[in-house]
Amino acid sequence: MCGIAGKFNFADNAPVPRELITRMNVAQAHRGPDGSGEYFDRGVGLAHRRLSILDVEGGRQPMTNEDSTIWIVFNGEIYNFPELRDRLEAKGHRFRSHCDTEAIVHLYEELGENCVDELRGMFAFAIWDSRTEKLFIARDRLGIKPLHYAVLGGRSLVFGSEIKAILQDEAVPRRVNFDALSEYVSLLYVPDPATMFLGVQKLPPAHTLACDRNGVHVRKYWDVRYEVNESLTEQHAAEQLFDLLKGTVKDHLLSDVPLGAFLSGGVDSSVIVGLMQQVIPGQLVTSSIGFEEEAYNELPFARQIAERFHSEHHEYVVRPDIEQMFPLIVWSFDEPFADSSAIPTYYVSKTAREHVTVALSGDGGDELFAGYQRHELEQFEHRLRRSLGPLRRLGAAARVFSNDVKFKGRNTLESITRGPDDAYARKHFLYLFTEGAKQHLMARREIHDYAAKFRDLYRTAPAKAGDWLNRALYVDLKTYLVDDILTKVDRMSMAVSLETRPPLLDHKVVEFVATLPPRLKLNGNERKYVFKKAASRLVPQEILSRKKQGFRLPIAEWLRKELRETTEDLLLGPTATQRGYFQKNELETLWRDHLSGRRDNAHQIWSLILLELWHRKYIDDPRPPTAPKTFAIAH
Repeated sequence: MCGIAGKFNFADNAPVPRELITRMNVAQAHRGPDGSGEYFDRGVGLAHRRLSILDVEGGRQPMTNEDSTIWIVFNGEIYNFPELRDRLEAKGHRFRSHCDTEAIVHLYEELGENCVDELRGMFAFAIWDSRTEKLFIARDRLGIKPLHYAVLGGRSLVFGSEIKAILQDEAVPRRVNFDALSEYVSLLYVPDPATMFLGVQKLPPAHTLACDRNGVHVRKYWDVRYEVNESLTEQHAAEQLFDLLKGTVKDHLLSDVPLGAFLSGGVDSSVIVGLMQQVIPGQLVTSSIGFEEEAYNELPFARQIAERFHSEHHEYVVRPDIEQMFPLIVWSFDEPFADSSAIPTYYVSKTAREHVTVALSGDGGDELFAGYQRHELEQFEHRLRRSLGPLRRLGAAARVFSNDVKFKGRNTLESITRGPDDAYARKHFLYLFTEGAKQHLMARREIHDYAAKFRDLYRTAPAKAGDWLNRALYVDLKTYLVDDILTKVDRMSMAVSLETRPPLLDHKVVEFVATLPPRLKLNGNERKYVFKKAASRLVPQEILSRKKQGFRLPIAEWLRKELRETTEDLLLGPTATQRGYFQKNELETLWRDHLSGRRDNAHQIWSLILLELWHRKYIDDPRPPTAPKTFAIAH
């Protein structure tokens, strides 16, 4: 896990200032506290911060090929690099190190831009090919590793693992992207390829970018294919899945530094820990966090799994100083990000980093195997649509009700009147601002339709996806997983210089799960059906059958109590309201209803105060962003 950045003046070969590349490197020091490197050529500068995982002594970057014509900066891990190395050495390539980065360089010599097709792992990298004067950038298939870029005036390209590195270049304008702001209000995050900065973009997962004298070209190189094998029996599917996961977890243990796992006590992390225990030599290390509030505490379940697998288990009870956490959250994400589970993710990463440098996680299980309540709800509504047929139109009356009128089943009644693509898109903001509330809240009338991307993905899912469930899961993989879950884990683990690896998101696992019949993912009301069947030989039934909890926080009470004064300033103070983004009377109603307990508006208010904090840090302050005083890099 590292940080990469750079600039290419592709129009005129103007030299890239060394002080700029140094600033970009310093801005991402937390991603790689073990070393830094820079490279310069005509019109190009590359920066790298290193977190040493493989070949601790010999893996310094930027790294080059035998004749120094190709240079790379790389963030991630390539799990099949031993096989790639053997192949490449057989073709005559000479290796100077024992790390995976060098395999990419030689693979690029052989295959050019198609090298990405051979890589198994998580990655974001940039290759400078001095022979053709081309900068080639790639991001892994699922988007585990981040990559941002900006094209400046059609003359230069600047890129970085994090936006804060890009903003070190004063040529990058800091202007609010109002379409992204509208999407954020609905989603708690900004979906790719946009960012909250106008002109700065995310390179989407499974995409490459080539930049040469002719400009910038982005292409997709991979997608999930849904070639469902209906003949696959439940038992055979569970056996195949178990064997595949066991092999994948073994591959993910590649490391020259201490390695462990996150353990929440839920199904996904318990399975990962169980599989690690089968293949890792010696005692494994697990880390968990809990809360003083019993309703939010999962430590007893995590402890049960740790005892079952005899791990060296470390626990931490979170008593967060939330006001101290705000600067860290804003700095780490670079754009507004309001998933409050970022806070416990930071603490579990911090706990793990005290003992290991690499931690495996269970991320991706819900998106692959239908683990969310929305999947079960969509199944119910899908059956209703088929049963009611033309009578669905009668339910359209639900849409005329005021946002103040609530009745049981209102959301379902409204949802079945919509097409399945639109209905599923809207499930992603079911607990945030409703469509009507957003229209009232936002002062700008040209409100961007965030749901368009979700609808398009649902409609254009690979043709063989067919079934509504596979289409829904395809949407999840392309949106919520990458822009919320993976972004959250990357930024919060990197804040403490911890590498995280999600074995469930190995693309070979994703491709296999795509062949499973939908009935093996959601079977009646049983979510993650075949995954739990496969896990049953490892994990006790009480863990498999317990209700999904996840990282939850008592935000509603924090806002009413210890954060009340801060919230009123960030939500209703003159600095915030004079921006003109939102109707002040709507903000006052939102806050008044929450304070009185009439409604729980915690998520909505949380998203708005984080937006204001971001604005003050990144837009109002003209200086390049610097780390907060409370920010500490782990070593």
